[in-house]
This record gives sequence, structure tokens and C-alpha cells, in this order.
Amino acid sequence: MKKTILLGSALLVSAMSLNAGDLLTNTNQSVEYLRMTARGASCESDAPYYNPAGTAFATEGFQINLSLQNAYQKRDITSTFALYPEGTRKFEGTAEAPIIPSIMATYKKGKWAASAYIGLVGGGGKANYKHGIPLFASSIMAGLYAKTQGQLTPAMYDINSSVFGRQYIFGGQLGAAYNFNNHISAYAGVRFNYLNGLYKGNATAVMKNGGDPMIDLRLHCKQTGFGVAPILGLDYKVGNLTLGAKYEFRTNLTAKNETKENTDPNGALAAYADGVKTPTDMPAMVAVAAGYDFTSKLRASVEYHFFDDKNADMAGAKEKALKRGTSEVLAGVEYDINRMFTVSVSGQRTDYGLTDGYQSDLSFSCDSWSVGLGGAIHATPKLTVNLGYFLTIYSDYHKNVPAGNPGYNGTTMAGAETYARTNRVFGAGVSYKF
Repeated sequence: MKKTILLGSALLVSAMSLNAGDLLTNTNQSVEYLRMTARGASCESDAPYYNPAGTAFATEGFQINLSLQNAYQKRDITSTFALYPEGTRKFEGTAEAPIIPSIMATYKKGKWAASAYIGLVGGGGKANYKHGIPLFASSIMAGLYAKTQGQLTPAMYDINSSVFGRQYIFGGQLGAAYNFNNHISAYAGVRFNYLNGLYKGNATAVMKNGGDPMIDLRLHCKQTGFGVAPILGLDYKVGNLTLGAKYEFRTNLTAKNETKENTDPNGALAAYADGVKTPTDMPAMVAVAAGYDFTSKLRASVEYHFFDDKNADMAGAKEKALKRGTSEVLAGVEYDINRMFTVSVSGQRTDYGLTDGYQSDLSFSCDSWSVGLGGAIHATPKLTVNLGYFLTIYSDYHKNVPAGNPGYNGTTMAGAETYARTNRVFGAGVSYKF
């Protein structure tokens, strides 16, 4: 019966994007981005990630950028199922990354610039569902109901379940840019990505009058993986206009299980048996941006991202269920109040190619609008302090599952779910020119 109870059990939230972007990719790599999202035409200290070709137009010498961010997100699932005594049940989940660090460095000399970046390029958080997810509850209820031909009802037993997951994809990038003339530069580099994940889950069903658990599933699984992606970039300047472009190749990344506990390695939890490998690619990504200086104090930029999620291998070949890859449109403006203070505001729209076949308790996304705001304090000509706040407003995703085979969570019965998210990120950072 365990096979009817859980399919995938404790995969948890396979992609904990803290911010809008690809299903596995984080684009919030600097505090400057939090307050001014369209960074793709910037030649400032965070250019090694956002506009690496622009480093060839940076200030002569060495400069460094350090950012620390705090992200918190709610991921709630409202489930409707006939066997719930109350009819509809809400499962509340939280995801957080208390500290998201990133560091970038650029050395410019003449026409050449070398740059480096280290940060959290994907995953990036801890997910916790203290009372499990609908998959647990509905599958257990339906399994026990079917096995006892309706004699055992949910009012007669208690279900205890919890889900915890952590996934980080660390990236280290190295590359060089060359300034061909006063107008154009090019970049070539490579990023090394390392995945580290931890997944814990349990689900038990016990009669209210006591006795041994009728169902007892437990999982403790660590995942690691490594992949490499080349990166190319271009930057073009004419007058007050700057155009930037970047292409990141797909990262072929496979996560390997290191399993400490698995109560059903040959059945429902087979995907988490020790040594099993799971595809967890990071998709190819293209970014194009335009920045314009209206005056010496007023600047604006627009940008477009496309993440080729549909051609990135995911667990269970879920990428095939997507309509298309992810599109993002970003825009922002910043203004120098005086020599010491700069303020900025920006917005971002993220549109996934979502379908019912892609969305599940274990991994879901929601289209969103985001706003970023903040400012910079130019403490000295060499030292700048950045502060930013980023808020994302998501559109709820509704999914109705008719009765039949497989039905709702494999129960053959009808059900419905609504996925909802909230997200906020705070950040502070410094940049220094030596």
C-alpha cells in the first residue's frame, strides 16, 4: 500500500527560488539589484555577474563588491478533498535563507579586465512544512479508505507528517573582458556550480485509540552535484546609451543521493535510495539590457531575460510539462540627490510557462510582479554602501483535478489546490575601489 501513499515522498520543494527568475536560478546577486533590478547595462562593481563585458569599461585598478541578503517566503497550499472532514484544508509552508552572501571583484588595466564572482546562483533556502503537504494527507486517507472498503474513516485516526528541505547551488565564476575600442567590449568566462541539498520527511497514521502505526514512512537524504557552464558577454556604448548582453550556457548538473534513512527504498521512496542520481540542470539563459543617462544625475534602464527551462533536464522530466521557458521584463530608474546619496526604484515581471502537469505539492511556481527600492550612500569617493528591499507579489495558481485515473494525488478521486506565495528580501552591501 505504500506505493499508493507517496510518490516522491520528501522531495519537498525541489526549486526554492527566492526571487523571480528561472525555476532554479537566483538573479538577486547584489544589493544593487534589489533596489535597481535592471543591472544588465551596468559597468559598476556588480558587473562581473550582470554585465561581465562591461568590466572592460570599469574604473582602472581593483574594485570589490560584497552583498549580504536575507530572504523570507511563505508557500501555502489550500487543498480541497472529499475525505477531509472539513472539506478544505490549508497547509502552510515557509522558506527562508537567513544569509545570502555574494562577492564580486574586478581588476581593470588598459583594455583588459579580469573578474570573479562567488555566490548562491540557485536553490537558496530552507523549506519547512510542519504539518506536511496535501500529498501526504490525501494519499494516506484514500489508501486506508480503499483498503478497508470505507470502514476506516479519517475521524478514526491521526496523521502526523512533516517536510523539511534545504537546497543550495553555489557558483564560482572567472572570466576576462577586452575593450576593442571606446564603444565595444567582449567577455568570455566559466562558472563552476556545486549543489548541496538535504531532504527530510516523515508520515505516520495512528489510530486514535492507540496501537502501532498503520503507516510509517521516513526519509533523510542528502544530495550533491557539480556542473560547469561557459558564459559569453558583449557591451556597446555610444553617447549616453549603453547596451549589454549575456548568454549563459546550460549547466548539466546531476544530483547524487547520500541516504541515511529510507524506510521504503524499493517502493515509494525508490527515487531517494542511496546512490540514485537525479537530473537537476540549470537552464541556458540570455539577458539583454539598455541603460541611458538622461543627465549626470538621472539614469534609467530596461532589461529582458529568457530562461530555457523547457530544455533543462529536471527530476521526472518535468520540463516537458512546461509550455515554454521563463520570461522576465525589468526596468528601473535611479537619481543622485547629491554627491553622497542615490535613490532608486524598479520593477520586474516574471512569467513562467506553467501548466497543471508541472505544478505539484512538491514543486510549484507562480507568476509574479516585483518591486525593488533602496539607495546608496557614497561615504567616500572609494567606498559606497548599498541598501535594498525587494517585494514580490504572486498570482495564485489554481489547479482542479477530476476523478479518474490517477485522480488527485493518485487517489482516483477529485480534488483541487491553490498555490500561493509571498516573498521579501532585505539586503545591505558595500563596494570599494582601491
